[in-house]
Amino acid sequence: MNEQEIREKIKELLIDSLGIEAEVLTDDVPLFGDGIGLDSIDSLEMIAAIDKEFGVSMTGVGKPFYNVASLAKYVAEHK
Repeated sequence: MNEQEIREKIKELLIDSLGIEAEVLTDDVPLFGDGIGLDSIDSLEMIAAIDKEFGVSMTGVGKPFYNVASLAKYVAEHK
């Protein structure tokens, strides 16, 4: 699975698990703050979904994930 395919799968996970509308979820839109507006509970759900889908542990990772592109890059590097 290449990084673009990972991005698309992460978008599907976020749409399904967090109810984010597909139209606003681009590769570069900020997930937190003034972007999508996710909170800490949402981030836990997102991490759990990514752990389950890709088998990549993100628990305790200190690296910030600003958008889908940064998440996909991390998953691609740690698969």
